[in-house]
Order: sequence, then C-alpha cells, then structure tokens
Amino acid sequence: MDRRDDAPAYPVGLRLAGRRVVVVGGGQVAQRRLPALLSAGADVVVVAPEVTPSVEAMADAGELRWERRPYRSGDLAEAWYALVATRDPAANAAASAEAEERRVWCVRSDNAREASAWTPATGRTDGLTVAVLSGGDPRRSAGVRDAVVEGLRDGTLVSPRYRDRTPGVALVGGGPGDPDLITVRGRRLLAAADVVIADRLGPRDLLDELPPHVEVIDAAKIPYGRAMAQEAINAALIEHAKAGKAVVRLKGGDPFVFGRGMEEAQALAAAGIPVTVVPGISSSISVPGAAGIPVTHRGVAHEFTVVSGHFAPDDARSLVDWPALARMRGTLVLLMAVERIGAIADALIAGGRPAGTPVAVVQEGTTAAQRRVDATLASVARTVTEEGVRPPAVVVVGDVVTVGGPGGAYTEGNVHG
Repeated sequence: MDRRDDAPAYPVGLRLAGRRVVVVGGGQVAQRRLPALLSAGADVVVVAPEVTPSVEAMADAGELRWERRPYRSGDLAEAWYALVATRDPAANAAASAEAEERRVWCVRSDNAREASAWTPATGRTDGLTVAVLSGGDPRRSAGVRDAVVEGLRDGTLVSPRYRDRTPGVALVGGGPGDPDLITVRGRRLLAAADVVIADRLGPRDLLDELPPHVEVIDAAKIPYGRAMAQEAINAALIEHAKAGKAVVRLKGGDPFVFGRGMEEAQALAAAGIPVTVVPGISSSISVPGAAGIPVTHRGVAHEFTVVSGHFAPDDARSLVDWPALARMRGTLVLLMAVERIGAIADALIAGGRPAGTPVAVVQEGTTAAQRRVDATLASVARTVTEEGVRPPAVVVVGDVVTVGGPGGAYTEGNVHG
C-alpha cells in the first residue's frame, strides 16, 4: 500500500483570485462547487460536452468560460487547480494523471484516493471560513462543519476579534422575550461583548450565558434623576465605549420601535462612537402571532397600525390622532397601553369603532408566562382589571382577534371576558 493512503491531509487555503481553474465536467458536482470558486475570484474554465442549466446560466452571464467538448490532454496547462467530475472514469483518470504530471492540485469526485487534493466541508460566517476534513467521511465532515458554524452564528462558540476589532456600541434588538427569538447577529455580538447594558424587557435568559468577565449593567438601576434616565444611559454607553470596550445595548423588541434607539445612536454619533444597529423582532407582530393572532388576514384586515399607549388620548403630549384611528377598519396593535386601556377604548368607541370590536390582551408574550385575555372594546377595561393583567402586554384590536377561533385555537392559558 502506498504510504500516502494513510497520511493525513495538510490543510491549506488556496488564494485563487485571477488564477486559472479548470473544471472537467458540468454536472451536479460542478454546479455545487462552482459558486465557491467564483466567489474566490478564480478564472474558471469548464470543459464538458453538456452542463446543467445552472452552469449554463453562469456561462451565459460571463461568470465563467464553457468549452463545449470532452476533456482532452493539455486542458490543464497553466492551471493552478483542477476539479475533475465527469461520469467517464477513463476521462477522470486521464485528467488526474495530467494534473499530477503538471503539478496541479486536483480534486476527483469519483476517487478521492487518487486525487492530490480534497475539498473540505466548508462554511462561512462573520468573515470566518470553517473547513473540515475527516479522512474520507464527508458526512462526518459536514456534521462537524455545521455544528461549528451554527455555534459561531448563535454565540455558543465565541470567536472574539483581536486584530481588527473596533471598540463601539451595538444597539441590539433582543426580540419579544423568548431568548431563541434574538437574531443570529445579535446573539453573536452579545457573546463577544465586554459590557452589556440591558433593559428589563430584553431576553434576560441570554445574560446567564455570558462569560464571567462580561460586565452586565441593568439600565433600570443606573443612577439618575427622574427626568434624566435616557441621558444617564447615553452617558454610560459613551463612557464604556471610550474606555475601549465592546458594548452591547440590549433592548427588548426592535431598537427603533418605541425603543429610543435613535436617541442613543445620535448621542453616540455625536461623541464619535461607532454604532452598529441590529434590528430585532418587534413584539407588535411577534406577540400576537405567538398568541394565534395574525395582524393581517385575507378578507379581514389589509393593514395594521402600531400605536404607543404611553399617553392617554386626552393627554396634551399624545401625538396620536385617535379619531382617525377609530375610523380605520384594520388592526390596531397597542404597546404600553395596559394602564390606559379604558381611556383608549372609550376614545375609539367615541370615534366610531364598534363597541363589540374584538380585543385581545397578551401578557408576557413568547415567554413561559404568556397568557391571553379576550374581550371587546366595551369590556376590555373591566376584564383587564378583573384578570389582573400587568405590563408588559400587547393589545390587539380588530376582527383578526377571532380568526384563529375563540381565544386562539393554537395557544394555551387564555381567558375570555
């Protein structure tokens, strides 16, 4: 036995930009491999009498050159790398032999032992390339590749940057509460943070996964006067970022949906701090969905409006045109409205919205404590009081509330009033 059969492969990354690469064969194997070669900037020539429609489309678009003929001796002249993947074993053997003679690294799809190079199972994320070789077991390679890439993407594997890391602040939307509903990018930035300044409505369970050296600051406990809450948070973000730390501002939902994210971004920009904004899943659509309520539904609602209930309709500080909302036929989603739901319901009824309009109040949506209370505009204030509903909760007003059946056919823990 040739001692090369048992020797491990030596891993190396090929820089193929502008260099000639020859692909012998135009079938499914070539179709899978070509996008990565093109992404690497290789000057690709495909030699094959026939190719798949996808490969032909690449040729038509000018991404590669297609020689419409079988392989012949001399095709690998001046090549740096070759992929041999035809259905003809004799042609594969001949091309492989030419590659050996010309000292061209060659991958063979039909006989890995006769090849001078192997294609690893490859994945890419956040500027990293993960390549795995397992000595002839491609399924094992792919499984390890997938596990590593997924871990890097969701933050369970931490790969902090050192050479090119830039201190700054990431405004991360944590989603509606379930830690699984944060975005992949948000979770990755959270895992690489030095300091995390978190809202009470953010996905708190994620904080337990952070390494011990990460400083976690509860934004609700930053010392400030009654009117200085946001200014104090801005100051804390700037202070830690200027100290060279990677800072994550972890917010519930989406940073720019009633989250004051732009205020923080503007303050950081004024201080010369780099800012990254990571959108999050807003509770305005995710919480109703988790409770079995579509905010739109064909034939029922063609629009939905998200409204802040932070100020009551008769409060001079309110910017909401409540009479206009009352005249609309679509869905209203009210955030921060539990404490003022009675006044809001009265304003909607006074503006023309029927008193019998279905209403659902979903408390602590997407978490283990989620519960849904159903009512109408006429009864919602009384129902919320009787059932002891407390913030955080999302209020949905409109006929979509009953689309999924009474109380939502796909949820548990519902109360009807």
